[in-house]
Amino acid sequence: MSLKVDEMCRAAGRSYVGKKKQPRWLWWVEDAVTGEIIAFVFGRRTHQTFRHLLSLLEQAKIEVIRWITDSWWAYFDCLDQRLRLVRKAALQGLERKHLTLRTRLKRLTRRTICFSKSVAVHDTTIGLFINQFFFADQRS
Repeated sequence: MSLKVDEMCRAAGRSYVGKKKQPRWLWWVEDAVTGEIIAFVFGRRTHQTFRHLLSLLEQAKIEVIRWITDSWWAYFDCLDQRLRLVRKAALQGLERKHLTLRTRLKRLTRRTICFSKSVAVHDTTIGLFINQFFFADQRS
């Protein structure tokens, strides 16, 4: 399976829990052929968060034959470079999903007074939206 991976980057706006010194990043993986979201995880923009996303894929026994990424350092350090293709333009589908989230969830816009007071509320709110918006058609 070929997968695209991206994080909601600084230019797309990041969300906060409590204060700006506690940013929460959304990392997710999309099937390169179908555009279906395979997995997502919240956390800091670190190797540890990306490795957690990789462990979710491993637990689901998803075998990756090609990674499509941007040039973020965690992808360089954590992925087999023979399987990695750096194509920012190929990530437009995921970037569009970022825009959908920012448009529909106030807490993800750049200048807002809306923020979560706890990590659990933040992650649950965004996770519920992702499940409803991106997975609702698959449950029918």
